[in-house]
Amino acid sequence: MNDPALRARLYPLLTGGVWVDELPTGSTRADVVHITEHFMHGYELKGDGDTLVRVKNQLRCYAEVYDFVTFVVTEKHLPKLLPRLPAWVGVLVAGAAESDGLRPHRPAAYNARVQRAPLAALLLLDEVKQYLLAQGLAGASTLRQRDVARYLRTAHGLPLSGLARHVRERLIARLPERLHWREVRRAERQLVKQVRARRRAK
Repeated sequence: MNDPALRARLYPLLTGGVWVDELPTGSTRADVVHITEHFMHGYELKGDGDTLVRVKNQLRCYAEVYDFVTFVVTEKHLPKLLPRLPAWVGVLVAGAAESDGLRPHRPAAYNARVQRAPLAALLLLDEVKQYLLAQGLAGASTLRQRDVARYLRTAHGLPLSGLARHVRERLIARLPERLHWREVRRAERQLVKQVRARRRAK
């Protein structure tokens, strides 16, 4: 079972809010992120052809930003994957038959390890600066990215809940633009296929 098959089973379970494919997260990309008004849930998909080599780094990056994390895997990976996952990480298992859907092996628990700087890095720098200005940080508009990250790592008086809400709101607001560019890229790929087909026909 491959990645598209796992996604097809996962998407119907993501009710409310929006979901984003391949969201850059730290030094990796989260396969699917479900974003609602109240939480962000990161999903990592492991099909039969995937390896578990990157699990350690993926867990580190996801733990810094997502309220919940779940691995969606085939039966093949379950024995070797479970010892690598902390108890708070959820696991969904894909059955062999298409009608099996995804079987909950264990639910994801709330992740209390989210950090301000990695969380803010999900946004554009200007979006983070706007938030800091709204919180009364004078001179935020002139800060460079490394300065913003340094400030967020030490700004213990800045409520994490408020920053997290801002991140969720901005990511949700971007969805129409993402969908637009997704359609543009799809049309471009289709055009390229048509041009190649015409060339082969000549």
